[in-house]
Amino acid sequence: MKILLTGSAGFIGFHTVISLLNRGDEVIGIDNLNDYYDVNLKKARLKQIETHANNLKSNFKFYKVDLSNQFEINKLFSKYCFNSVINLAAQAGVRYSTENPHAYINSNIVGFLNILESCRHHNIEHLVYASSSSVYGANGKLPFSVSDSVDHPLSLYAASKKSNELMAHSYSNLYGLPTTGLRFFTVYGPWGRPDMALFLFTKSILSGEKIDVYNEGNHIRDFTYIDDIVAGIIACLDSVPEASQDWDPMNPNPGFSFVPWKVYNIGNSKPTSLREYIEVLEKELGKTADKNYLPLQPGDVPSTAADVSSLIKDTGYSPSTSINFGIKQFVNWYLDFYKNQ
Repeated sequence: MKILLTGSAGFIGFHTVISLLNRGDEVIGIDNLNDYYDVNLKKARLKQIETHANNLKSNFKFYKVDLSNQFEINKLFSKYCFNSVINLAAQAGVRYSTENPHAYINSNIVGFLNILESCRHHNIEHLVYASSSSVYGANGKLPFSVSDSVDHPLSLYAASKKSNELMAHSYSNLYGLPTTGLRFFTVYGPWGRPDMALFLFTKSILSGEKIDVYNEGNHIRDFTYIDDIVAGIIACLDSVPEASQDWDPMNPNPGFSFVPWKVYNIGNSKPTSLREYIEVLEKELGKTADKNYLPLQPGDVPSTAADVSSLIKDTGYSPSTSINFGIKQFVNWYLDFYKNQ
């Protein structure tokens, strides 16, 4: 297939491009390369992709484009006649959304609208887009299910992701555009984001600095290794949603619809405490962390756990990576990548 992948210099985008190229797809990647975190890491990912593409003699092209630039987005759609679109570009970060809310509207709302409009006008076969486990907000029932209501977001980031799901549904209804939203659960692994806990902890522990452990270390997270996430993305890409015959307007299920629209959880389905996560990291680094325990931060969800039964049923998704293996892989990458820095 010929696929547009937005956010291709990002953590999840980078790994997804590699997997798509490995199976023979042609990928056009875009990213605005903003400075939310180290731009050099994003450029290093792109260099890895280009090297990999050259070795495979496969088709990959990159464009520096911002999703909010409607003209440039539409021009790419007109030029390449994409089969499908994977939209992973977004302003990330729950805590950052309290400091810079406008960035989330420009990227996650305006940018997503531009993608939807271009998909509509260019007969895209399937739009797969990143949502987030943060949409579950104040929900206390675990594990989180796509059949649960998600009407109580705790951050603007979460609200923007729920908005994406609603916007996609309207386009699936009005224009018959098949859309699939993916609620990612705490993704980690090599080439990860520097603002995520595993990266921050590793850097601080190796430097002999204290690590900030929020919610007194009582967080429960469905930590999901990047390879499992990518497998889920590609499985969903190949499973184009259809209108459900089981949808009941008198008892509507939030997880599916009478139009070609779906949302899925992509998680490990094995929730782990933050304390255990840190213990595994300490073991891999051979150093004990000096911990600075802090209260729950505004916008944070205390616990997450993914019910992935619908994804398994529809695609055969099977997450299999333990945190012991996943953290080891991250540490190996980190030590290698930063050995001369």
